[in-house]
Amino acid sequence: MNKKAHFFRRIYMFFFYTFARLLKWREPVLLTGDNPIEEIPKKIKELGLKRSLVVLDPIVESLGLSQSLTHAFIKNDINYKIFNKVKPNPKISDIEDGLKIYMENFCDSIVVMGGGSALDTAKAIGARIARPDRTIEQMKGLFKVGKDIPTLFAIPTTAGTGSEATIASVVTDNNQHKYAINDLHLIPNYAVLEPKLTTGLPKEITAQTGMDALTHAVEGYISKGITKKYEILAVEAIKQIFNNIKQAYDNGSSLDARGEMLEASYKAGVVFTRCGLTYVHPIAHTLGGLYNVPHGLANAILLPICLRKYGEKIYKKLAYLYDAIEPDSDLSLEKDKALKFIEKIDELNNYMNIGNKFKIDENDIPKMIEWAMNEANTQYYPPVILDSEDIEEIIREIKL
Repeated sequence: MNKKAHFFRRIYMFFFYTFARLLKWREPVLLTGDNPIEEIPKKIKELGLKRSLVVLDPIVESLGLSQSLTHAFIKNDINYKIFNKVKPNPKISDIEDGLKIYMENFCDSIVVMGGGSALDTAKAIGARIARPDRTIEQMKGLFKVGKDIPTLFAIPTTAGTGSEATIASVVTDNNQHKYAINDLHLIPNYAVLEPKLTTGLPKEITAQTGMDALTHAVEGYISKGITKKYEILAVEAIKQIFNNIKQAYDNGSSLDARGEMLEASYKAGVVFTRCGLTYVHPIAHTLGGLYNVPHGLANAILLPICLRKYGEKIYKKLAYLYDAIEPDSDLSLEKDKALKFIEKIDELNNYMNIGNKFKIDENDIPKMIEWAMNEANTQYYPPVILDSEDIEEIIREIKL
């Protein structure tokens, strides 16, 4: 990227993120207690709502995790209609199917239980309800919804995406292009963090979603859009993940570890939705769209590679993170601490049997570069601006 383009890119990012801080942000109301699921129908009654669309991940339904929710609805005499056709990396057609069920059954709220794909689907359904005059594609990018969606209750069953706290809904179009709708109106109104719902997660999903949360926190922390308030939150999330992810992976029934991971995922979601991401996510989105690669898996593999690519510009920040997770270290040089922090991410990936390569079609690489550059250069405030050659190098590093 030439110096002139680099200068104008930085000016654009500075003014955009300055403007974004002036907007009216909200954080979801957290429903807590010994049985937080039970609070949802009570809150629905308080709000005078009559019928909910319940969006369920089919795996969550098959495992019986959704029974606590449906029993609570029946117990409190709340009408609901289930939409359980959620797929990984949700397609526009899935969203339109959910929208049809919402409209045909005269629903007035949405309750979603599942992982990131379920939450993304529910948010996108809400966006279409709020803006029947716009297609999903027309709402791609930033602040294209502009109206309130139906009251949304989010119940994450994985500790990773943080979607219960974010402005984003990530979808895949008919051309296998994965992109995000980003709008403040997509932040859920209520969120339930119930660790019991995550205890049955397979090790593979625990690993991938946990690394997804770590990626959110680290990318948000090194973003130039970060503020002091969210730096503190990001560091808290990173420490919680390093302190608990192995236990959650090794002992899935540990409510303490699961609870810490859920809390860390939520914090990381708050951080990146306010402060932006870097290049890890845009490249990961190309893998999800083209090859249906699980998002957390792509992030886990790309995170250390991108951190090394940013080089010395982020050494100070990574050194601080290393001190946060290894307070008794005898390392003294900033560079050594930064590189050691990246090694710690590699160690987590190796411990949880996360690979380092993907099958990528050579003919897709130009498209991947274009999509990643377009997303990163219009929505995020990375510490270093990469050019197309840099992106290609990263892609080739992960290509089988």
